[in-house]
Amino acid sequence: MSLDFYSDDLAATEEFLNSAYTRVQIGHHGPHAVRTRIRREVLGPINFDQLEMGFDMAYDADPLGRVCLVTVHSGRIEENYHGFGPDTFVPGQTGLLTPDDLPYSGVIRTSRYDITMFDPEILNRVATSAGGDRVRVSGHRPVSTTAGHRLRRVLTHLQQLASDPDAANSPLTVTTASDYLAATVLATMPTTAEHEPSATDRHDAHPETVRRAIAYLESHLGDRIAITDVAAATFVTPRALQLAFRRHLNMTPLAYLQRLRLAAAHEQLSAALPGDGQTVATVAYRWGFTHPGRFATAYRRLYGRPPRQTLRG
Repeated sequence: MSLDFYSDDLAATEEFLNSAYTRVQIGHHGPHAVRTRIRREVLGPINFDQLEMGFDMAYDADPLGRVCLVTVHSGRIEENYHGFGPDTFVPGQTGLLTPDDLPYSGVIRTSRYDITMFDPEILNRVATSAGGDRVRVSGHRPVSTTAGHRLRRVLTHLQQLASDPDAANSPLTVTTASDYLAATVLATMPTTAEHEPSATDRHDAHPETVRRAIAYLESHLGDRIAITDVAAATFVTPRALQLAFRRHLNMTPLAYLQRLRLAAAHEQLSAALPGDGQTVATVAYRWGFTHPGRFATAYRRLYGRPPRQTLRG
C-alpha cells in the first residue's frame, strides 16, 4: 500500500497532515512558495514517509502516538524537545523527531527528509519479552556515531523492502521486519529498557559520576545538549550515567536537567522588576522551554502556582 500527496496550498497541506499524522497547526515562513510532496510506503505496522517541504514550515502538533524517527537529506529541521530544548537535524543525521506521547513543535527549513513511524508497542514486545516495564525512547540522538550509521542502514533497508510488493505482502517478512526495527532502535537509541549493565557500567555508576554530570548540566543549562554529551563529559557510557542517576537520585538525567532549568527560570522570574521587559515566554525560552504552555504546566507542577504569579511578585 502506498500514498501520494502533492500541493502548493497551505490549507490543503495542513488538512492532509491532520488526516495522515495528528492534529497540527502549520504556518508559512520564509520567501519560498508553498510546495509539499509526501509519499508513503507501508510494511505491516511500519510507515515509511518521504517528505519534501519546498518552503519553511512552522508546526505545532499534538502527540503523534507513534515513535517517529527522522533522516534529513537536505535543508534542516529545528525541533523543540521537551526538557532538553531545541535541536537541529541537518543532512546525514538520523534521530527521534518526536516522542510518541508528547506534543511537538518546530520549523522545517525547506527540507527533504524521511520519517519512519511505528507503534511503541513494537518496542515493548521486543524489550519486555522476558518480562519488565513498558519502554520508551528517552533521547533524541543515537547513543554514538556508529550507532547512528547502523540505524540509518537498517531504515534504508526496510524502506527498500516496503517498496517491494512481494516483501510488503509477506507476513513472515513483515513480522521479522518489525522485530528487526525494534531491536535496532533499542540497540542504537537511548531508551528506558532495562538492559543488563556491563561490569564497567555498574562500576562507573557511583556518586562521583553524578557529581560530574551535575556540574556539567549546571554549566550548560542554556545550551543544546543530549544525554550522549553529558556522558562524554562525565567519561562514562550513557547507560552508566542513567544507572548512576537512578541509583543515587531516583530520577533520569533528563528529569534532573528539567528541574535545574525550572529552578533557573524561577529565580529569573522572582528577580524580575516592573518595566524591565521580562515575560514568562522570554524567560521560558531563555532556559530551553520553547512552548510557554508546556513550561507553565511543568512550572506549576513543581512550584504549585503559575509562573505569571511569580513574575508579578
